[in-house]
Amino acid sequence: MPLELKVPEVGESITEVMIGTWKKREGDTVSMDESIVEIESDKATVELPAPRAGTITQVLKGSGEKAKVGEVIGYLEPAGAGVGAAATASPAQPVVDVKRTDGRTDIGSVQPPRVMPAAARVLGEAGVPASAATGTGPGGRVTKSDAVAAAAKPAAPAPVARPTAVVPAKSVGGLAAGGSREERYVLISPIRQRIAERLVEAQQQAALLTTFNEVDMSAVMALRSKFKDVFQERHGVKLGFMSFFVRAAVEALKAVPQVNAEYRQPHIVYRDYCDIGIAVGGGKGLVVPVLRNAETMSFAGIELAINDFARRAADNKLKLDELQGGTFTISNGGVYGSMMSTPIINPPQSGILGLHAIQDRPMAVNGQVVIRPMMYLALTYDHRLVDGREAVTFLKRIKDTIEDPSRLMLEV
Repeated sequence: MPLELKVPEVGESITEVMIGTWKKREGDTVSMDESIVEIESDKATVELPAPRAGTITQVLKGSGEKAKVGEVIGYLEPAGAGVGAAATASPAQPVVDVKRTDGRTDIGSVQPPRVMPAAARVLGEAGVPASAATGTGPGGRVTKSDAVAAAAKPAAPAPVARPTAVVPAKSVGGLAAGGSREERYVLISPIRQRIAERLVEAQQQAALLTTFNEVDMSAVMALRSKFKDVFQERHGVKLGFMSFFVRAAVEALKAVPQVNAEYRQPHIVYRDYCDIGIAVGGGKGLVVPVLRNAETMSFAGIELAINDFARRAADNKLKLDELQGGTFTISNGGVYGSMMSTPIINPPQSGILGLHAIQDRPMAVNGQVVIRPMMYLALTYDHRLVDGREAVTFLKRIKDTIEDPSRLMLEV
């Protein structure tokens, strides 16, 4: 008897997900616990493992389609249970009543054919509804070739207007003749949709302001160069710059607790712990996993955690609870070459620290012009509970700690 493949619970309050990439197709064999399909929510991407070894006999929901938590999206025939018979006995297309445009009802009309995952992607990217494709696959299923054919059908002709001028063949709007003018439609993933909503929410609901400073990275770079080999040998991870800034942020948050607080009408909620989010690029977009109680973490603990976050973010394997909460965020645009930016806070947090690229610049030091590795710092904060003086004090505390890191205890 075929086993149902159901959408798993992916987090509290999440009732609907989007079907991601099917890693297995109908007819493919799978081993127990092997990943079958990706399930995307607005917070994370999870994988649905095979409950038993067997063969995928039916796919009910294609990539890009929405599904409810607990909904059946496919069937798996356990190994040795007779795949052929199970496939033959798979559920038939349900019969429904269909309303016609003339108001009459056709009784016993068959539900539209199922769309295969590859076909769903083609239709979604082309912006063509599934109803426009004619299924030629088994049981009337819409295959990829059916989707390609539907996408290639010409649209209804638009009214033809008499041209008022002749455009030279060699150039159209400054583009060389024959240049590509194609457009691709790609469905927005739930995570990308959530990112967009949160950023707009931050802009609309908070009084955002950004203050800047610059920091001389000479001391940190010298300290890192001196101890990097022994640090990696002892802890099994490279000593990076982020651990210095996390430790510096902890000291600054203790000195200026408003930046670590939350505006929760009619109160301001202060915290005696520092849950610092680290913005990293994931496979589906920017994610912010959280270092819980960063004030208790060592340099090695911070580097190990960040390294683990980055690795699992690239594979979309971060857990939902690792992305929730956070009292402050650090975003390092410098790894992409950014010289300066105004980062947007992650609501309901009240501050975010933006790091940027390190660049050698001439600086006046003790009356002499010297070349120093400099970095611009940016602090975006919610002006509803953080005053300008407090924001400047916070950023100056970061600068002072980085320029004199001997105040930090470094395990080497």
